[in-house]
Amino acid sequence: MWNALTVDVEEHFHVSNFSRVIREEDWASLESRVEWNSLKLLDLLDEAGARGTFFVLGWVAKRHPALVREIHRRGNEVACHGYSHKLISRQTPEEFLKDVRRAKAILEDIIGEAVIGYRAPSFSLTSRAPWALEILAGLGFVYDSSLSPIHDHRYDAPNGARFIHRIAVNGSGLWEVPLSSVRVLGMNLPIAGGGYFRLYPYAVTRWGLRRLDQEAQPAVVYIHPWEVDPEQPRVPAPLLSRFRHYVNLHRTEGRLRHLLQEFSFAPVREILGLRDPSSVDATYQDCMEAA
Repeated sequence: MWNALTVDVEEHFHVSNFSRVIREEDWASLESRVEWNSLKLLDLLDEAGARGTFFVLGWVAKRHPALVREIHRRGNEVACHGYSHKLISRQTPEEFLKDVRRAKAILEDIIGEAVIGYRAPSFSLTSRAPWALEILAGLGFVYDSSLSPIHDHRYDAPNGARFIHRIAVNGSGLWEVPLSSVRVLGMNLPIAGGGYFRLYPYAVTRWGLRRLDQEAQPAVVYIHPWEVDPEQPRVPAPLLSRFRHYVNLHRTEGRLRHLLQEFSFAPVREILGLRDPSSVDATYQDCMEAA
């Protein structure tokens, strides 16, 4: 079973946990570490013979176009994370359209091919912004990977579909690629990565991915470049925000190595059967049958 390893390419100071203490206008003056950390992730994938999908923030792409080209050159998928890392709930439809269109254009200009995947900053594509999917479809995206069907104060889809599915939009549709979870005691337990990957013992992640394999479903996991950087600058944020961001950073790289050794990973577009970015005819079921 092929799984999807996804990377949200952003700086350590872009995270929503720090939005109350770090202003957007100050970003350019802060130490950039995203290029070095992303190259470390690329090397780890290369060592394991794995490839992934990199959801690149437009703000990062504009300042580090060589990094975007390197992600693409090594056979990984370049996808869109928006431009400014602003939560969708804090944007009007017009602002969202402008933000995502700008980021998509920057990425496509750098790699010279269509960008077909999108992920919202902090997975903020929720029922409070039903218009967002229509805008994504109108911009030419083929899939979204912004939903996490778990109980969490940031998300509102605990009963949402756990596996890859189609959403009807504008007379056609988008693939929705939710972050992975497993059913435990009638609830969805997140095992998709990020803070959960750092908080849980690695054995929990392994167990969760094996459960998904038994269900014949690909896992969709995610990580950020700053999560393999335990030496990053510390931000004087509230205690809970600091805990969420810094817990077990020193363990992430080792756990990721184990993950890459034990499971097989490919870009999202290949999991969906869209090996050619210009083709949207293949189906997820076709891909599953081929696997």
